[in-house]
Amino acid sequence: MSRMASHLCKAGFVMMLGLGANSAFAQDPAQFINEASAKGMADIEASRLAHQKSESKEVKDYTIVVINDRTTANQHLAKIAKKLDLPIAPREEVADKAKSLMPTVPEGESFDAAYAASQVKATEEAIQQIQQQAQTTDVPEIKAFADETLPKLENHLQMAKALQASRSGRLDG
Repeated sequence: MSRMASHLCKAGFVMMLGLGANSAFAQDPAQFINEASAKGMADIEASRLAHQKSESKEVKDYTIVVINDRTTANQHLAKIAKKLDLPIAPREEVADKAKSLMPTVPEGESFDAAYAASQVKATEEAIQQIQQQAQTTDVPEIKAFADETLPKLENHLQMAKALQASRSGRLDG
């Protein structure tokens, strides 16, 4: 009986994994573009705020890279949506979603550290989303978007991790 229960547990677990994988991977192109655009807007706005608030040249330099790259990526997504004639959420709706995705970063000394940590997390999530979509989509334009965007996001992630390491060192010392 315990052997059968074990098989049932494994089968249930595998089925749940499959269901989770389907929902995680199976975004239609319009959903992907709307979500990726909202995440990009949130990243841009958080970086603009950090550029204004931080006094660190290292942070300011990073924010410029993020703002430029994410703006280019969002423009590319908009072109894909137009080319494929996809139903895209209104800009206000995407902006509202972006606001909800923006990390809350406290005022004061820990601002740079909190921003760097939020950038590591947000960039890891963006990379995962785009990689998953590229692996499961049959839309060549989205695959091309992933090929163009992923190296830039990998660069952002390395930079954000370096920022995080340098900021946490300053807080501890």
